Amino acid sequence: MNPSRYRGVPPIHLPDRQWPGRTLTQAPRWCSVDLRDGNQALVEPMGPERKLRLFDTLVGLGFKEIEVGFPSASRTDLDFVRLLIEEDRIPADVTIQVLVQAREDLIAATAGALRGARRAIIHLYNSTSALQRRVVFRQDREAILDLALRGTRWVKEAASLLRGCRVDLEYSPESFTGTELDFAAEVCDAVTETWAPAPGERVLINLPATVEMAGPNHYADQIEWMGRRLRNRDRMVLSVHPHNDRGCAVAAAELAMLAGADRVEGTLFGNGERTGNVDLVTLALNLYTHGVDPRLELGDLPSVIEAYEHCTRMPVPARHPYAGELVFTAFSGSHQDAIKKGLAALEAEANPLWEVPYLPIDPADIGRQYEPIIRINSQSGKGGIAFVLEQAFGFQVPRDLAAEFSRAVQRITDATGEELSPDGVFAAFQREYLAPGRIELLDFHARHEPGGRAALQFKLRDGAREVDLAGTGNGPIDAFVGALAGWLGLPLAVCDYSEHALDAGQDAEAVAYVRIRAGNGPARFGVGEDRDIVAASLRAVLSGVNRLAPAEREPAAAQAGGAA
Repeated sequence: MNPSRYRGVPPIHLPDRQWPGRTLTQAPRWCSVDLRDGNQALVEPMGPERKLRLFDTLVGLGFKEIEVGFPSASRTDLDFVRLLIEEDRIPADVTIQVLVQAREDLIAATAGALRGARRAIIHLYNSTSALQRRVVFRQDREAILDLALRGTRWVKEAASLLRGCRVDLEYSPESFTGTELDFAAEVCDAVTETWAPAPGERVLINLPATVEMAGPNHYADQIEWMGRRLRNRDRMVLSVHPHNDRGCAVAAAELAMLAGADRVEGTLFGNGERTGNVDLVTLALNLYTHGVDPRLELGDLPSVIEAYEHCTRMPVPARHPYAGELVFTAFSGSHQDAIKKGLAALEAEANPLWEVPYLPIDPADIGRQYEPIIRINSQSGKGGIAFVLEQAFGFQVPRDLAAEFSRAVQRITDATGEELSPDGVFAAFQREYLAPGRIELLDFHARHEPGGRAALQFKLRDGAREVDLAGTGNGPIDAFVGALAGWLGLPLAVCDYSEHALDAGQDAEAVAYVRIRAGNGPARFGVGEDRDIVAASLRAVLSGVNRLAPAEREPAAAQAGGAA
């Protein structure tokens, strides 16, 4: 690689820049350019059906300004503009915008396409950058300025012929980021004076990063510089149109807003030429997560994604901010544990503010679900596994059981190299803890004795034979463990016990968790499930015993021969 072929962009002299100390407190004026800038970047441009659906989607999201096409350059765009107008598909509070080059015949054709509209923005542009002046147009500044002014007069004349239609002018010095700032300001001021907006009206001056050439701080400096030096700033709406060539379009738009931009043009999910336009969904939701009303309705983001993917035939990437399939997932065990604890704390504290580690937004606010937040693979830990078992299946497993089970899950995911779905996690949990083992409980009867003790009689199946046992203890579990210990010839001890109901109501299943140890050996968890809590507890003890090493759970020879 030879970086000497490239050069950096000289900084803008703005020692008293104000934008770094500002905070965004309100949404900008939004303008969607999905149907023009986004459409022209598609491998297969949209036909009327897909365009109409996307237009209706944009209206439903709350966009009040929508660039609907380039009617002088495309018969399809011209027909679409006419369809919107003739079928009265444009709500009264929505303004359509159309793009046109600074050519008299194209401007006349564009105005003709708008006949019958109530209000419209004619978006006039010509390129002003030093590079394009030199290698594309071979013209000097004076010729470029003259073209912009002639285009403005042509738009003004054509607009005057549109009876009953309010026409606003938007002017873009295309490739603004490659234009000398003094020249850009000269052109924009001259265009505004030529248009001469009526009192209360303003020209839309759009400063596009047609090609993103420098960092977002540089773009912010350009916007603040222009805002300070434009002679007619109070007669202008300062608009920006960032592209994403350096991957910084969202940051560039946010900093441009801090620098004084009133309006932002972009597309859903950043579709557009090359690396795309600024993503208005991300930009709006970034505001939302800071407590600022984005003035767009994004509460059902999955339906927006579905409409976008149908209309553009472009997928939303899995890691796309807010919208991607995987953005509310956590594979790392430490992340999963933190999310689980954060959600629990949020519920316990009744905190009105959303504060959950690793989740900057409540997925439910944009129509997403909690269930897919945690996915299980070889990097997952006990927290994520516990979250899946509780959220999807109601099992509130103890922390140490989750740690024990996570090792079994890791063996599965290491062997397959794939993630486990929630159903896969639960199937592994059932195999490990709930599936019938060698020793099964067939029946039991408990009774209370004087002094608060319990007597227990129970029947087990041990392989092919049945065994009747009895014991006494401080409670049914103590009596059961004592009888089992004598039968197995092992010093069994319960180290931990917990239980809960799976559901509400009298007929709810109960789940018991028992951690049991044989002598000085390792402890094992067992899980039992039954409508009767005593039965669930006894099954949990047997689950743990069955999970002990085989040599530790063989019945003592002397007792095994006499019990039948």
